[in-house]
Amino acid sequence: MIHKLPATWMRGGTSKGLFMLARDLPAQREARDALLLRALGSPDPYGKQIDGLGGATSSTSKVVIVGPTLQPDCDIEFLFGQVALDQARIDISGNCGNLTSAVAPFAIAQGLVPAQAGCTTVRIWQANLGQRILAHVPTDAGGVVEEGVFREAGVAFPAAEIRLEFLDPVSAQEGGMLPTGNLQDDLHVPELGVFRVSYLQAGNATIFVRAKALGLSGRELPETLNRDRKLLEKLAAIRAHGAVQMGLASSAETATQRRPATPKLALIAPPASYSNSAGEAIEKTQMDVLARIVSMGKVHHAFTGTGAIALSVAAALPGTIVSEVARTLPGVATRIGHPSGVLPIEAEIEALKSGWQVRRVLLSRSARVLMQGVVHVPA
Repeated sequence: MIHKLPATWMRGGTSKGLFMLARDLPAQREARDALLLRALGSPDPYGKQIDGLGGATSSTSKVVIVGPTLQPDCDIEFLFGQVALDQARIDISGNCGNLTSAVAPFAIAQGLVPAQAGCTTVRIWQANLGQRILAHVPTDAGGVVEEGVFREAGVAFPAAEIRLEFLDPVSAQEGGMLPTGNLQDDLHVPELGVFRVSYLQAGNATIFVRAKALGLSGRELPETLNRDRKLLEKLAAIRAHGAVQMGLASSAETATQRRPATPKLALIAPPASYSNSAGEAIEKTQMDVLARIVSMGKVHHAFTGTGAIALSVAAALPGTIVSEVARTLPGVATRIGHPSGVLPIEAEIEALKSGWQVRRVLLSRSARVLMQGVVHVPA
């Protein structure tokens, strides 16, 4: 038996994923996940997802489920899933900031939100983390406007700019902005030693560590780093033990097996000139901080959107590892130098008597429909 389900394949930022309406999927999670796993071609012991839509990377093995919401002051809600390549697992512990840019255009195209002249603002409930997001989407009488002149590092072609506002992006589900209550912590990793880290929850839970603590300059590209198996094992161990110290997992093994998508691990360094993955020269004057981020066990080809949210907040928060190396100024976007180029993102934070509060984080991305139709899923 073959299930034939309406689906849309979309690019959002530097990621791609399968978008579906909640009404077209089983309500029961086990049955729903089984369909989505098979649709993307997981689990695949070869790690290629040949018999499915997935692209065999963390950036192209994703699903987004969109539907109406009961949340006040929101128009729609969505659930994001990071689909493992070689395991029958969909991790819903976090969000994808890049694919978030495609949620509102998908909702408008599906008739969940009416298009307005010029720009349509969609109020989104992010179900994974319990957060509100505003998406400002260029629209006209015909619907979503996809073509434009906006460019983002890691995407080859220009498109229309979609402005995202992540409102108060600190998730109470993850224990607050500083899960340990500290701006910096010592992380003890068996057989590897002690690493000075900063833990932050804004966007997704993220661990920050200096690149030089791992013998790196920060300028290295994923093509090099992902060939170093010993380095990847070391990064995986730091991430897993950091998850335990953050209170997100009971053991390093649990962190590895049950929540491979979060927390993310980011390597931080002061601004430095380098050549990106396209061979283009990126000057240190173009950035405020140099960073690489690990996603699903590999160094990301660009930078995750939610990782950028966490980094921008950490850069603006005095006392974190990021703030010690970043050249961030209040009220100015933080420019992140990553493997594909430079990503600007702005965090608005304020000091209250109760502590620091993140009002919102501003991020511009683009998105478009790549294919729309019916996905065939074997039972």
